Amino acid sequence: MNTQEKIRLLQSMIDESKRIVFFGGAGVSTESGIPDFRSVDGLYNQKYDYPPEQIISHTFFMTDPKEFYRFYRDKLLIEGAQPNAAHKKLAELEAAGKLTAVVTQNIDGLHQLAGSKTVYELHGSVLRNYCMKCRKFYDSDFIKNSVPLPMCECGGLVKPDVVLYEEGLDTEIMENSVRAISEADMLIIAGTSLVVYPAAGLVRYFGGKHLVIINRDTTPMDNSAELVINDKVGEVLSQIKV
Repeated sequence: MNTQEKIRLLQSMIDESKRIVFFGGAGVSTESGIPDFRSVDGLYNQKYDYPPEQIISHTFFMTDPKEFYRFYRDKLLIEGAQPNAAHKKLAELEAAGKLTAVVTQNIDGLHQLAGSKTVYELHGSVLRNYCMKCRKFYDSDFIKNSVPLPMCECGGLVKPDVVLYEEGLDTEIMENSVRAISEADMLIIAGTSLVVYPAAGLVRYFGGKHLVIINRDTTPMDNSAELVINDKVGEVLSQIKV
């Protein structure tokens, strides 16, 4: 099957489905100018004083917050990023009553900016930041402008509401994601290598009819999918009619 034939098949699956869930990773936002983590030009292949995996860990944040924030502002706070065709199409599908939830590994808030209402952010969001001492909320502009360290007026250090390595995922968000996926009749997995756990393990809860994977590279679940499209997510979904 060529790509256009696959997209026609995807369209027919979407047309007949009533409870679609979208499970997405970094590849969903690359078309908005936000780098992913594991591709050739992703964050994990750039050079820093420390490996990115080490910098965005809980231990590193607690022991060297200045270096953490230097990396964080440079690479994770992307100014001016806007929703792309994938984000917009998913919001359309939700508004049309076809899509019940977006489950995302991304922390950029672009799904909500595009208009999606039910979004489960497995790894948190750069748009939310809280004082570790008094829990006062701060926005991303505060983090961007508070150099070298964002300190609360109470004297506490402000931490992004982002799940760092060594930290557990939010229980309620995990439970909602499991429920949405287990109740779905169609699951679209896109822009993710499906190697980051426990998030990637959520797709095992799907028992519906149509499992679709849209990703530039192969994934461990390709053999389980009814349809695999190796292309950019936005380019594929932009061709879907709601």
